[in-house]
Amino acid sequence: MYKIIIDSCGELSEEMKENGHFANVPLTLQVDDAEIVDDMTFDQADFLKKVAASEESPKSACPSPDAYMQAMDCDADHIYVITLSSQLSGSYNSACLAKDLFLEDHEDKKICVIDSKSASVGESLIGLYIASCEEAGMDFETVVENVGNYIENQHTFFVLETLETLRKAGRLSNLKAKLASTLNIKPIMGSTEEGSIQQLAQARGMNKALDRMVQSMMEVTQNCENRILAISHCNCKERALQLKEKIEKVASFKKILLLIRQVSAVCMPMMEALSWWYSAHAIRRNYRNHTIKKKIWKGIWKRCDRGNDGTFRTSGNGHENHSYCRNQWKRINGSICK
Repeated sequence: MYKIIIDSCGELSEEMKENGHFANVPLTLQVDDAEIVDDMTFDQADFLKKVAASEESPKSACPSPDAYMQAMDCDADHIYVITLSSQLSGSYNSACLAKDLFLEDHEDKKICVIDSKSASVGESLIGLYIASCEEAGMDFETVVENVGNYIENQHTFFVLETLETLRKAGRLSNLKAKLASTLNIKPIMGSTEEGSIQQLAQARGMNKALDRMVQSMMEVTQNCENRILAISHCNCKERALQLKEKIEKVASFKKILLLIRQVSAVCMPMMEALSWWYSAHAIRRNYRNHTIKKKIWKGIWKRCDRGNDGTFRTSGNGHENHSYCRNQWKRINGSICK
C-alpha cells in the first residue's frame, strides 16, 4: 500500500482526492495581519480581495514538521512526500525533518521526500507518475529512481498577469512596474534545472504572451505523444481553455489535464523559502510532547546552524532567529549546545 503526500502548492484533481492514495498538507498564507490556511476552508474570493487591498506582498509559510508527520501516520508501507521546489520554499526541509523524526518510531516504513524542483501542477504530475509506477507493481527503490529521472525531464512555465506582487515585494521598482503596466508587458517565466524561477521572454498583451509561452514549451519538449501536459489556472478557466487550444494546434500530447489553482496565482512566483522561524512558532504552539519538542527544536537549530535551508527571509534578522531556535532547544533540553 502506498500514500502520496503533496504540499498544498500542488493541485489535486477530484479523481486524485477520491482514490484514497493522495493527501494535501497545507501551507499558510499571510496577508497583512490575516493568516490563511490553504486547506479545504480556503476562500479564494476573500483571499484575492485581501491581496488586492493590501500594500504589502502576501507571504507564505511551509507546513510544519508536525503537519507532515501527521500525514505520514497511516497504514501505507510506501510513503512519498512531494514538495514545492527547495529553491523557492522550506517545505522540502520541513518534510525531511519530519521523515527523520517519524522513522525513529516507525522503522518499518519506507519514506521518500521528493524535491519537485517545480510548483503547482509540476507537483501534481509527479504524484500521478508515482501512482502509475506503484500501480505497475514497481518496488519502492525503482519508483524513487524513476521519479528522479522524470523530474529531470519536466518543465514548468507560467505567465504573470500583473507585476503588482513583485512591486509590493520590492523586487521591481515602482517605475518599472508602472511602465510594464502601461505597455501591457507580460513576462513569460519558467523553471530552471535547479528548481528556481527565470524569465524566458516577454510579450505585449496576454494573447501574445500565451503564444510565446507555447513556443518556449515546444522548444524543450520532445515525444509529446508520450507525455502528459497539465494546465493550472486561478479563476480564469476561459484563458486556460484558450491555452489548451493553442497547444493542441502545434502538438498532440498523450493527455492534457486542466486543474484549478486554489491559491491565487499572484502568490505563486513569490512563494518564499519557508521560514523555519514560522515553523518553529507552529511547533511551539502545537506540540505538547516534551521529547518531540526537544527533537524538533534541535533539528531546526542544527539545520539553521548549517545554513542549508536559505530561510529566515520573512521574519527579520536571521541571526536573531537562529539564536532563538538554539535557545529554545537549550531551554527544553536543559543542557548547553556547542
